[in-house]
Amino acid sequence: MAKLQVAIDLLTTEEALALAAKVAPYVDIIELGTPLIKNMGSSVITAMKNAHPDKLVFADLKTADAGELEADIAFKAGADLVTVMGAAGNATIIGAVKAAKAHGKGVVVDTIGYPDRVKRAQEVIELGVEFVELHAGLDEQWTAGYSIQVLIDEAARAGVPVSIAGGVNIDNVTAVIKAGAQVAVVGAAIYGAEDPAAAAKALREAIDAA
Repeated sequence: MAKLQVAIDLLTTEEALALAAKVAPYVDIIELGTPLIKNMGSSVITAMKNAHPDKLVFADLKTADAGELEADIAFKAGADLVTVMGAAGNATIIGAVKAAKAHGKGVVVDTIGYPDRVKRAQEVIELGVEFVELHAGLDEQWTAGYSIQVLIDEAARAGVPVSIAGGVNIDNVTAVIKAGAQVAVVGAAIYGAEDPAAAAKALREAIDAA
């Protein structure tokens, strides 16, 4: 069954916990965005895991170096999954996977900014990562002519476990799942909604139906 991941791109622990409380019944993975972690430190990871021990807490560290060390910090704080950049060297990914194995946790490779996301996804899955995030970042999404269809097509071609992040919403989430994504990552379509709980519920139902 495909999973729903909420990406919390808010800036304080208080705001993040308030949003998570509303959407938790409908999501599988709670992602703490990179700006949130940079602003609040690893304590936000601990606070979220304590509040939602039954959910996977995803620390979007976007690690580019010191893979084992940074992953270890997040896992000790309570993270279940951490991200390493696809553009990082294989040694960095391998280091993070080593830390993950020591804690019984997982690593996700984030392909944001990588020229050939599919090729990199196929390479890094061999290194022991859980899945690869086919990711168009906020800046890319705000570029004229951007379409999530690019990621949907990539997921269909990848042939390895992937998630899709980059403008997933109620209009395209069915296509995201049908393309083979194991995880649909939704940010603004939940946290920017007038009723985040209702938005998450609708997404959950669409994913389950797909």
